[in-house]
Amino acid sequence: MTGPEDRTNETAGPLRGVRVIEFGAIGPVPFCAMLLADMGAEILRIDPPSPAPLPDHEAAIQRGRHRVTLDLKNEEDAARLHGALPHADILLEGFRPGVLERLGFGPDQCLIENPALVIGRMTGWGQTGPLAPRAGHDPNYLALTGALHAIGYPDRPPLPPLNLIADQGGGAMFLAVGILAALLHARATGQGQVVDAAMIDGAASLLTPILAMRHAGLWRDERGVNMMDGSCPFATSYGTADGKYVVIAAIEPKFYAELLRVLGLDPATLPAQHDTAGWPLLRERFAAAIRTRTRDEWARVAEGLDACLTPVLDFGEAQQHPHQRARAGYIGDPPLPAPAPRFSATPTRHATPVRSGAAALLRRWGMTAAEAAAWN
Repeated sequence: MTGPEDRTNETAGPLRGVRVIEFGAIGPVPFCAMLLADMGAEILRIDPPSPAPLPDHEAAIQRGRHRVTLDLKNEEDAARLHGALPHADILLEGFRPGVLERLGFGPDQCLIENPALVIGRMTGWGQTGPLAPRAGHDPNYLALTGALHAIGYPDRPPLPPLNLIADQGGGAMFLAVGILAALLHARATGQGQVVDAAMIDGAASLLTPILAMRHAGLWRDERGVNMMDGSCPFATSYGTADGKYVVIAAIEPKFYAELLRVLGLDPATLPAQHDTAGWPLLRERFAAAIRTRTRDEWARVAEGLDACLTPVLDFGEAQQHPHQRARAGYIGDPPLPAPAPRFSATPTRHATPVRSGAAALLRRWGMTAAEAAAWN
């Protein structure tokens, strides 16, 4: 736990000076901590005894951490962590409900030791409810929000998407918003609190616009008949002459008119845009037109126009796209997405590798030299 002091990440981003203790976990918790680290927070990650070796693909998400292994069932190790709590602003954990309490670090105890502490608790099903103790992953949570039912083709089973919706969007992002809101409250009042972030809650919240459309009679519960579920002919993907794809999303009338011009289609020969009975014919005409050119030819034809026609790129192609390159959207070697969002006064960056040990970190957090020595 010794080494040269490394304060480079402390000077970056709007969260400079924010102190986070992160219990080792998978999924949304380390992703949330990555966001905080990229925005300048200092993070002490607590790993269990004999942690599994960190896979290469996990290193990107767990960047910027000071890491220490503690056995919280051991009185000495538990005492060390209790001693660190008064110096932290945020505690992050992703255990099943009740585990933190059994380890002796339940919210009631932690808030006695640090009344201003913000405790971010990340679960799939939430801290309460009949499913709270059960295991699950992204599609399981989506299934109970209705989101999974809405994704996919009408003649096939619902299609689990990439784990962007429940894990990262409904989980990590809502956890980050919650703990930062609670941190503002704690700094204004001195009162910490628990943030109960559940993936099922966050995923359901993301559905608010869709459910509002459903309540207004603008969304039906079956797949393949709605404006934004891939079935609408002017908001879906089409195959091109080279076996690749473009996606169009020309929903507003002016963009739809521009799309027809780009495709070379006369609106007088087509069904009206919002005549759902004519959508099969419209899809057929669009598909036939788009098959006449390659994907990249369509990208060049639509360049600079508001036709809402975009080439569908794979990951490698996306990193090399001129727009991404102009914005430095991917950085590093190997390239990874640049931190988001972007700040004008306090620029963010990928959190740098940490060289100093936990003792040096905790000295910066306000521990005495004698107290911090126990972390060497």
